[in-house]
Amino acid sequence: MTAPEDTKASTPASTPDVPEEGEQESTQADAPESAGDGTPEQAPEGIRKPIRIGNASGFYGDRFSAFQEMLTGGPLDVLTGDYLAELTMLILGRDRLTDPSFGYAKTFLKQLESGLGEALDRGVKVVSNAGGLNPAGLAGAIQELADRLGLHPKIAYVEGDDLLPRAKELDLGQPLTANAYLGAWGIAEALQAGADIVVTGRVTDASVIVGPAAAHHGWKRTQYDELAGAVVAGHVIECGCQATGGNYAFFNEIRDLGHPGFPIAEIHADGSSVITKHDGTGGAVTLDTVKAQLLYEITGARYAGPDVTARMDSVELSEVGPDRIRISGVEGEPPPPTYKVSLNAVGGFRNEVDFVLTGLDLEAKAELVQRQLERGLRRRPAELKWSLNWTEQPNAETEEQASVLLRCTVKDPDPKVAGRAFSSAAVELALASYPGFHVTAPPGDAAPYGVFTAAYVDAGEIEHVVVLPDGSRKSIEPSAETQGLEPAEDGPLPMPLPQLVAAGRPARSFTREVPLGRVAGARSGDKGGDANVGVWVRSETAWRWFAHTLTVEKFRELLPETQDLPVARHVLPNLWALNFVVGGLLGEGVASQARFDPQAKAVGEWLRSRYIDVPEVLL
Repeated sequence: MTAPEDTKASTPASTPDVPEEGEQESTQADAPESAGDGTPEQAPEGIRKPIRIGNASGFYGDRFSAFQEMLTGGPLDVLTGDYLAELTMLILGRDRLTDPSFGYAKTFLKQLESGLGEALDRGVKVVSNAGGLNPAGLAGAIQELADRLGLHPKIAYVEGDDLLPRAKELDLGQPLTANAYLGAWGIAEALQAGADIVVTGRVTDASVIVGPAAAHHGWKRTQYDELAGAVVAGHVIECGCQATGGNYAFFNEIRDLGHPGFPIAEIHADGSSVITKHDGTGGAVTLDTVKAQLLYEITGARYAGPDVTARMDSVELSEVGPDRIRISGVEGEPPPPTYKVSLNAVGGFRNEVDFVLTGLDLEAKAELVQRQLERGLRRRPAELKWSLNWTEQPNAETEEQASVLLRCTVKDPDPKVAGRAFSSAAVELALASYPGFHVTAPPGDAAPYGVFTAAYVDAGEIEHVVVLPDGSRKSIEPSAETQGLEPAEDGPLPMPLPQLVAAGRPARSFTREVPLGRVAGARSGDKGGDANVGVWVRSETAWRWFAHTLTVEKFRELLPETQDLPVARHVLPNLWALNFVVGGLLGEGVASQARFDPQAKAVGEWLRSRYIDVPEVLL
């Protein structure tokens, strides 16, 4: 699950026509939408009713049963699944080296085995990027499955993202995988041609939602506001249960988080949407669960994709019923003139040893074994790092509580240098080092690690193609209108809280040092080698304090790991939120495992745990 917001992209030649009056619509499209007061709302005459799109996967390895749960839990028009992330592409690349017929998400095929008949019976279209590096191979496997089951789905697939054969020509180096982030129009063409199942290679995460919405409503490629609204809706639901209470800062406010339901976006003809879930499922859809996902893995106010650049600073949220949050007001701009390309390469080989230090003199014990191991290595690896994780408690009642872990991590281009030559040298110290010496695992071989980098290729260089159910191929041309991606200027900051007090608002001027999480939520994630940390507050009064307090300088002070790294702050006033992008925190990306939390999933929670002076009025 990667958000491709800083992709630079293209769009296709033709646009699906608006269906003629009387054309067949899906069952759910005829269902009334709920108005803000909970009463049924019919679409205006001549405008198609909202399309109801559910998501059943946020990553390769997500809840297997979700596919069937979403199909049977209530009405849907389209069921989508996101299986790809930067690390996933590396895994699929290694699969393809083993067998060229692989390279797709095999889990999706297994889910279809039990759910394909149900989807066809219910008239639910299935759209997924599970094709990975081999969408044609997955489409063929689905046809074989359908033949075996005696079913007759119309299958289409989208390709053209794989640039590996042209890596040298496009000056992309020698990666293991090289995939451009394609857009939604190939998917839309396939659905307009009657496809029941559409599988793709690397498209942007939101494209599997935008494509069905564009096909259903007959949007033109220059309807940027509508497309941007669908991109935002897609961004909210593409990470599965993260929109319904999963990984949510205030998780203890969710009544039933044992088995949260997956999210649904009801997307209207004007691009607005309602985020919801099937009735009777766990979790919750609230202003804050949606806001948390909106802030996930984005950069600034411009969220650029292949078909449109969505302005995140224009997003408006409102509650229109239980577990129903409306997204409206989204503005769009033309897409950038280039595609983002995800490059994965094998960076070398990695190994690690965890020494257990117990009891007294822990720092002296650590210093001794570090000196001994580095002296004992016949060849020093290209990279050698030590980290000491302090979890020990004084006068501990258990041995584990009296211990800390000293980790030594090495990387080297030669698997022998990072392999047994390193791990055996560590174990050889067992009877000749600090008292209580032991390690957590026996000596082992080194494992390959990946390196992620992003590149950008002119849109005209990409051959975006959809293969329709009848086997015909249709090229999707780049967008005729593009706009260079420039950082958006931050809007005006709110009046500082002290001015509110001076203006006679009821507030106490005292502050108390408490964890930031007492008043703020956060969601964090990876952007290649960078980390994104979105932080928001839940009242206008808190925003008037927060926007002036959590500066880049304060952020660095609270998170010392970021002191020497570039940090950019982006202000999103409509969401009472700040988004921080920390350059280089994750080194060469998640596959290189450069730090304790290689995907930055918990950086936001670390920030919330840090103490800061907060006005009493906010507590």
